[in-house]
Amino acid sequence: MATEIDRPDSIGNPQLRWGSDAVAETVRSIGVDYIALVPGASFRGFHDSIVNYLGNAEPQMVVCLHEEHCVAIADGYAKVTDRPMAVALHSNVGLMHASMAIFNAWCERNPMLIFGATGPLDAHIRRPWIEWIHTSSNQASIIRDYIKWDDTPGSAQAAVESVLRAWQITQTPPYGPVYVCLDVGMQEGEIKGDIDFPPPERYAPARDVAATDEDIDRILEAFGNAELPVIMMGRVGCDPAEWNDRIALVEALDAVAVSSLHKRASFPTTHPNHKLAISPERPGEAHADLIKKADVILDLDWLDLGGYLRLATGDSQSQKPTSSTVIQVSMDSTIAGGWSADYQALQAADVNVLARPDTVVRQLLKRIKERNISASRPAVAAMPHWTDSVTPPEASPAGEPMSLLELAWTMNAFCEGERDVTLTRLPLGYPGSYCRFENPMAYLGKDAGGAVGSGPGHAVGAALALKESGRLPVAVMGDGDFLMGVNALWTASHMDLPLMVVVANNRSYFNDEAHQERVAVMRERPPQNKWIGQRLDQPPVDIIALAVAQGFEGTEPLTDADQLLAEMERGEKVVQAGGRYIIDARRTGYEG
Repeated sequence: MATEIDRPDSIGNPQLRWGSDAVAETVRSIGVDYIALVPGASFRGFHDSIVNYLGNAEPQMVVCLHEEHCVAIADGYAKVTDRPMAVALHSNVGLMHASMAIFNAWCERNPMLIFGATGPLDAHIRRPWIEWIHTSSNQASIIRDYIKWDDTPGSAQAAVESVLRAWQITQTPPYGPVYVCLDVGMQEGEIKGDIDFPPPERYAPARDVAATDEDIDRILEAFGNAELPVIMMGRVGCDPAEWNDRIALVEALDAVAVSSLHKRASFPTTHPNHKLAISPERPGEAHADLIKKADVILDLDWLDLGGYLRLATGDSQSQKPTSSTVIQVSMDSTIAGGWSADYQALQAADVNVLARPDTVVRQLLKRIKERNISASRPAVAAMPHWTDSVTPPEASPAGEPMSLLELAWTMNAFCEGERDVTLTRLPLGYPGSYCRFENPMAYLGKDAGGAVGSGPGHAVGAALALKESGRLPVAVMGDGDFLMGVNALWTASHMDLPLMVVVANNRSYFNDEAHQERVAVMRERPPQNKWIGQRLDQPPVDIIALAVAQGFEGTEPLTDADQLLAEMERGEKVVQAGGRYIIDARRTGYEG
């Protein structure tokens, strides 16, 4: 639902007259709520149509300070909703700014409707200098390797079709960004004759592709013969009904559920069948042991299944590093390209199902009900549950920065109980043993493209999507991620979005310190020099001041875990009142 921010005055009863009006009319007809943008002359016609033809509503503009943040906000919005936001980017230069965030959304497989713009394709009407350098003959080539589709419509009527097609393609699984480039000449040209606006519902995405009856039978046969089956929850939906279906499937088959910190919450981590703590990016000893013992593995679009299994088994060469029966359910191969290796390691499968995972889950449940199937497996029952062995971390010395374990333990304490918290982000190295996710909005996952600086934008997009939900959005991110994207937070203040940001601040690009240490050891060089070129100190960056400058409230940096809990409770009151709060939580990561 659009807010009352930035409402135009005295627009009267605007009439469809210009090419960009037709684009705006189509965007409204398909139900886009928001369009994130940094203003640019290349889409000034489209901008005017949104303001003075649509009244800046449906969609409403979400004004940003950098094009990269526009896309990151739309990405964060999709993490909550699985629905596309729109984005507008200024010509080739805005697209270049945004390209990293587009790649990130592509790796995330999130839907997004991106509008670009170019100087007039008719060279005779270009303004001197500026419209020449902002015109590209093949603008989408900058990003074509990591979007699903693009178009540059040559007329207002063609633009109507282009928007409808883009909307259909971005929402067809597997999701991904699409790009429609608007020619200035088309935008600012007066419409001659009538424009046909077909009913948008006739251009909805196709129904889900389903597994064959044979596939469903083979899957259930494999589980019928299994002693220790594992279901790996990967790219699955955020719909509460689909969440409940996954629980019902695991319970009916009495399988071990495994989920990952890479992706958003996909299964309740405290469920009796979620035997191990949520998995980090790489399998730990317990996860590796489970994978080695499993006789059936049902893959629900796990991110890099092949790589994960190879690490778990220690077999880095084989395309089937496990003797388990592997059932792969994914549509990701349908958009694999050659430019990026985001398709991950090639994994052999005994049953390969080209369908959306949650659709297959629903099919399996239907067949299980028809056949009255139930299972009880002694090997599963005998496994201890991870929550039985969780203990508090050792406290850091008074006055010293807290450890990441202490920070995570405190976050867990804050999230438990009656609070409906959505963790929009967690930093590298976060311990899965302190993650208790009980619903699909508990956690939104990490940065699929491995980018740095997207955390603030993702948090703002998630806060936008959650604004009317009653949930408390909390972003926990590293200082490097925060500092690269901090001015995305201005948009949260401008849009009056409740949000809390906790910066796990070790004052270093510490992940790279670890890399430099490994290289130095391998080369028999002094590892103590790992900090050079990494530290964010001398002077320390004023995290609080940067966020306050974007409209947030905050006090002073803190080092103690008890202080952190008290500060989060203070911030909660601000956020519940509709405000925004920043916390600088100093943590270990190097000895200062």
